Amino acid sequence: MGEIKVGVVGLGWAASGHLPAFAANPNCVVDALCSSKDLSAAEICAMTGGHEATLYHDYDEFLQHPGLDVVDICSPHPIHAPQAIKAAQAGKHLMIEKPLAVTWEDLLAMKQAIEAAGVLSTVYFELRFIPHFQLIESVMAMGLLGDVHFFEIDYYHGIGPWYGQFEWNVKKEMGGSSLITAGVHALDAIMAFANREVEEVSAYSVKSSAEWAQPYEYDTTSVAILKFVDGAVGKITSSIDCRQPYVFNVHLVGSEGTLWNDEMWSTQIDGLRPDEWVKTPTAQAESGDVLDHPYPPQIDDFMDCIASGRDSKINFAEAFKTHRVMFAIEKALAEGRPVRLSELEV
Repeated sequence: MGEIKVGVVGLGWAASGHLPAFAANPNCVVDALCSSKDLSAAEICAMTGGHEATLYHDYDEFLQHPGLDVVDICSPHPIHAPQAIKAAQAGKHLMIEKPLAVTWEDLLAMKQAIEAAGVLSTVYFELRFIPHFQLIESVMAMGLLGDVHFFEIDYYHGIGPWYGQFEWNVKKEMGGSSLITAGVHALDAIMAFANREVEEVSAYSVKSSAEWAQPYEYDTTSVAILKFVDGAVGKITSSIDCRQPYVFNVHLVGSEGTLWNDEMWSTQIDGLRPDEWVKTPTAQAESGDVLDHPYPPQIDDFMDCIASGRDSKINFAEAFKTHRVMFAIEKALAEGRPVRLSELEV
């Protein structure tokens, strides 16, 4: 198809991780930017890897950029949905930062627009591209854990005044919740590993008493229990008020073995000591720093998707499943009761 022209909207924290990955891919070029910022030609070239991209301040004009193939949405959470809808209606392929939306109604509107447009999409649940996730998928596919009946994924990442997004993240209309703004990565991991439908969720939440956490307009730690249709159970914790190093905990318990982060044990491997874990040399999710996220492999994959006309393995439809469960959890928190997924009609 030739050089794929990418337009990036929103030049904040997320874009600072996306832009180097686009510049490193030989099959695409960032040809347009949309931002409220005034940038010099030199600043634009520094962002795009030396390409003279056009800067727009108006999103509608940006979408009319000549030859634009892909829109990469890195804007604040609440405007992901309206921007994605407009881009889909304009026939642009979509790359969307998480969360897709901060309300269920906006998510449904996105679904309708993207399905109607028939464009390709990928959603930045980039952890699906890290070696640790690939290892887990292989371990499960080989049956080393047997029938997994318990999935536990925990996201611990303190987002306080020391962190760039704190100022806007504290607002309910912007961050949404601990789960929406951050812990949804852990929820998506459960959905990827379980690969089955959720039947019901229940949840509780709390906010730290620390003075620095009080500007948050929502609870900053939540825990949810998922009941899958086959009876399996999942647990997800999302904590953005913790004072500790970043932790992305993965614990899978099966009929033939257990995986715990970068260690495992299995009855299917002969010769193991019964009281000693097997250490697996892999790369886990070890930082909340955007530059440590695996954007390059996801962006490379999506450029190949566009060139070959196939959709991403983490397209909108796949990410929608995670977000539907996320909004069920939010409903459970708001109403103080278990919520069945069937209550969120699609």
